[in-house]
Amino acid sequence: MTSQTPMKKITLLILTVVFTLPTMAQDNLKYNVVTTAVPILLVSPDSRAGAMGDVGVATTPDGNSSAWNPAKLAFLENKEASMSLSYTPWMSRLVPDIDLAYVNYTKALSDRQGISTSLRYFSLGEINFTDEGGNSLGTFNPYEFYLDVAYALKLSDHWSAGTALRWIYSDIAQGQVVQGLQTKPGQSGAADLGFYYQGDYANIKNGRRQAFSAGIAMTNLGAKIAYSESGNSDFLPTNLRLGGGYHLEIDDYNKLSVYLDINRLLVPTPPVLGTNGEIIAGIDSDDITPLMGAIESFNTGSKPGGFSELLQENIYNFGAEYMYNDFLFARTGFLNEHKLKGNRQYITLGFGLVYNVFTIDMAYLIPASPTTRSPLENTLRFSMRFNIDGFLAQ
Repeated sequence: MTSQTPMKKITLLILTVVFTLPTMAQDNLKYNVVTTAVPILLVSPDSRAGAMGDVGVATTPDGNSSAWNPAKLAFLENKEASMSLSYTPWMSRLVPDIDLAYVNYTKALSDRQGISTSLRYFSLGEINFTDEGGNSLGTFNPYEFYLDVAYALKLSDHWSAGTALRWIYSDIAQGQVVQGLQTKPGQSGAADLGFYYQGDYANIKNGRRQAFSAGIAMTNLGAKIAYSESGNSDFLPTNLRLGGGYHLEIDDYNKLSVYLDINRLLVPTPPVLGTNGEIIAGIDSDDITPLMGAIESFNTGSKPGGFSELLQENIYNFGAEYMYNDFLFARTGFLNEHKLKGNRQYITLGFGLVYNVFTIDMAYLIPASPTTRSPLENTLRFSMRFNIDGFLAQ
């Protein structure tokens, strides 16, 4: 027997409001979306990746590499230090005060090591809380933030490994009493582990050169997070991402890179419940540890749809980046999620510009069909990176 606790209900309600918009759907479809706490951890924090369909595990290293695959930090240019700032408006067509901010400091310690520290802050703006009778309980400002540090080391000339440690603080209920339960901020710790491959450029026809990159990363593996003293807790958005990249030097001025990522949540699939809350397909994951949950996420026997549902839970990200003379970038991408698992299907566009010690990136998201909506649609996202060592060398 399983059921949603009052805290889970309020948590899922807030997350539904913040992370989804109304969609046109067919009632006869059997949706079974995998949900977690603090899903903002899966949102692209920087505009470069956001413009390329949220690819990132095998893209060329930059100041925001730790958000996707900490192992890429080992391939930063020698002694490069940079500070990055990203800003993402959220549901800007409906409300003006929900946003995601991301600050990152990255440093190459040598030609074989790199470190990074970053802070994500997600503000849900002002929300008027009410009781079951509709009476106002006051206006509050729910928020979440995540602080992490990352380190990477080259294992060889082409391979590197990296890890990150993250502290998560989520205060979405603002201490309210929900159906007799006193809520509290949720806190948890998590870790990332990644590997990255960067090949050498090899000559091909007509003076062109090509190279390949690849990566794999498991992120947000950590303790469950709880919002009350009831003993109930929710999984973090533990995620597995693997991907590759192809890089083509057309000539001395023009380069093109294309990427493919495949990622999935390492969280058990929700069971199918009967009218009385009894499980009629799947398993009760309330007492499963995060590590067992990651293993269970691949168990086709615990999924109501079996092997086909296992494949449905994969998300595919495609991205492309054109670079002219190392200072002008044009980007595009596509994200595809199965219609029964969230139905996110987006086209992304963006550009980047390097001027002296500054890099400016912008991203724009377009729903791929009328049935797909996004809190980020038709919204410009901004990132700026400042090369500290380049500035000091002037």
